[in-house]
Amino acid sequence: MRIAFAGTPEFALPALAALRSHHEVVGVLTQPDRPSGRGRRLTASPVKVAAVADGLPLAQPSTLRSEAARSQLASWRPDVLVVAAYGLLLPPEVLALPPLGCLNIHASLLPRWRGAAPVERAILAGDPYTGITIMQMDAGLDTGPVLLQRRIEITREHTGGSLRTDLSVLGAATLLKALSGRAEGALIALPQPNEGATYAPRIRKAEARIDFHGDALEIERRVRAFNPEPIAETRLDGEQLRIYAARALETSGDSTWRQSDDKSVDPGVIVSVQDDYMLVQCGRGRLAVTEVQRPGRRPIGVRDFSHSLVLPGRRLG
Repeated sequence: MRIAFAGTPEFALPALAALRSHHEVVGVLTQPDRPSGRGRRLTASPVKVAAVADGLPLAQPSTLRSEAARSQLASWRPDVLVVAAYGLLLPPEVLALPPLGCLNIHASLLPRWRGAAPVERAILAGDPYTGITIMQMDAGLDTGPVLLQRRIEITREHTGGSLRTDLSVLGAATLLKALSGRAEGALIALPQPNEGATYAPRIRKAEARIDFHGDALEIERRVRAFNPEPIAETRLDGEQLRIYAARALETSGDSTWRQSDDKSVDPGVIVSVQDDYMLVQCGRGRLAVTEVQRPGRRPIGVRDFSHSLVLPGRRLG
């Protein structure tokens, strides 16, 4: 099958590699190079790097609404366009261009978490599982009919980054099955149900600020969801303190559990420092923080962090 591919970040790489192994990739679309890092140097997307390394035809239009961009895609004569975290809207003219239409790899079980940040929103909500949806794209936002779905459990070890990696691998395998089923006529795209539809808006920087008046388990999920980006943060003595890893204490087996709802301790107060974590009082429960970062420094474990500061009794927030 002749396949054009549209993707930008690392999430799209397993799908591109899988297509290269099983189909003819006739061209790749990715977003233009963007300024990155402290020097703000123009940097190619991970998909561009992979496409160039494989010698694939490449285009980087800033929009697909132009006739020139659509002409480039048409010249590749794809049977289908596969989209994975591309980041640009596909106008109706593009959706109608390939004979078999456009397929999207979406990192949720649609119709739950339509939109830009399905991985983070699933963790924040405490969803027990999420998954991959291969859908036939239409003019709506992740509203097209579904070809195939696969489910994955969300564990307390998952961060936004690790869950996205697991989903990218699952997405590549699911895509191949969907393409095979589509070619054989064994898969029929089914409309999404209206019930259960939710929206996953893009993550705002302000959401990374921790409010220790909340529930410890909800704060843990915020820390996990926002690693590696934008990283949950608080303040210590007026200075930013980013929190990379933390875990809520919520079982009677924890030695501090009996005091976890001690109303005499204000939320945000560092109750104690153990071997590898500092224990922070929350509105409900306590949070064991294990990895932090001060401005201009590298992330470090709390064991090392506590060597330079007297932490118990200080307040975060």
